[in-house]
Amino acid sequence: MRAVRRGKELSQKQLGASESVGVSGPTVARWESGEEFPKGEKLPGIAAALDQELDVLFPHDGPADLQLLRCDAGLSVAQAAAVLDTSRVPVSNAESGRRRLQDAYVAPLAHAYGVTKADLLAAQDVSFGLRTVRPRNERSSAPRTVGEKINYILQHGYVGQTPPSDAQIAQAVNEHAGVTSTTADDIAALRTGATTDVSDSVRSGLAHALQVDAALFQDDAEVNPAVREFLEAIRFLGSIHQGQILGLAARGNHSGLSADMMAKINEVVGELRHKLPGVQGGA
Repeated sequence: MRAVRRGKELSQKQLGASESVGVSGPTVARWESGEEFPKGEKLPGIAAALDQELDVLFPHDGPADLQLLRCDAGLSVAQAAAVLDTSRVPVSNAESGRRRLQDAYVAPLAHAYGVTKADLLAAQDVSFGLRTVRPRNERSSAPRTVGEKINYILQHGYVGQTPPSDAQIAQAVNEHAGVTSTTADDIAALRTGATTDVSDSVRSGLAHALQVDAALFQDDAEVNPAVREFLEAIRFLGSIHQGQILGLAARGNHSGLSADMMAKINEVVGELRHKLPGVQGGA
């Protein structure tokens, strides 16, 4: 933000005094120094004053919730409540996941936020912890077959450890099932893609053997967002094990990093490791 402001040859006082921002110069100074963070509803005005796209100046990760929709519309809770001709309580309750909006509030609030009713209801689901919206730009490279998922876990989930062999995996699967349901050759065939035929008991045994949730080995034409989040988390934890330290800030996102954001972090870690061999930390 500071760099963009300086590039526009604006002082902190001039930025704060712009019609879309409306704060003092010292307030802008505190924002830029990290002492304070501007209220969410101020971000669109700041971006407009600096002639920047909102998502470029203040990136957002993951699906939008109700609070993000309101803030992106440049409205405070009080202003949103005024649209509904009610108190702040219904808006605050919905944003905090305590009580859903009345049906009569959906259309006027969607109009005020500049989104469709469907978008507003989807954001409400996110506010209530129901992430039904797929993160944007989800990669198609995430592992899909059972064999690809086994390889992924073996590659990224055992940093600093020796991953189990095909024979050890097969033994653990059989012990879990109580019968001999697979062999080392069967596991190898899965990992190489020679076969994709897997029984439910073997899927369950694989989850037990590799210490992951059984849902990971369910068939999915497109990887379930929760599964992909878990896979990226494996790789992210592996990066932490290697001593890489990163920090980031994103607009919204109150429930942790999404799979997309963790994937971006992992890419950065990979680039740092490639460019700075032998260096254990990055800033």
